Amino acid sequence: LIVFIGRLVVEKGTDLFPYSFHRALEESSVNILLLGSGHDDTEYQLEHLKQRFPNSYNCYIGYNEELSHRMYAGADFLVMPSRVEPCGLNQMYALRYGTIPIVGQVGGLKDTVIDIEYDGFGICLYEISVDAIVYAMKRAEKLYQDTEKFQHTRKHIMSINHSWTASAQDYINLYSTLITA
Repeated sequence: LIVFIGRLVVEKGTDLFPYSFHRALEESSVNILLLGSGHDDTEYQLEHLKQRFPNSYNCYIGYNEELSHRMYAGADFLVMPSRVEPCGLNQMYALRYGTIPIVGQVGGLKDTVIDIEYDGFGICLYEISVDAIVYAMKRAEKLYQDTEKFQHTRKHIMSINHSWTASAQDYINLYSTLITA
């Protein structure tokens, strides 16, 4: 199960979702669930996909806090093909829930997610395009099928500490080196 939770706007790369989801659902055995709202045209196209793929795709247009938590907890992957992402919290929420992030390589996403091909724990998009999103979803499907690697990755990502406690300690360590220098 691949999910998206967020705003349906160009900055988030969601304008590519109708085409990406259609191809991924035709070419693989993934299931997709979306929660979000934004551009009317994108909302309409995403709603329309429910008719074409009733057994493997669904979307909720709007905002629903409780549903978002259930989605993080129940999903295998979270897709975030952002073109702009100064920080990004969704990928960090996903990590705590054991949901493997599929992210664009910008801003905070680049800072917090390392591609599994480079001894990391996520799937990175090195360009934001329909082809790249579909390819990433196929990589996710392949990882999911490797049960041992998939379970190991999920266990690992839930132990990653992105809290302010860890960041504060990093700053204290940095300041300590400056004082002694």
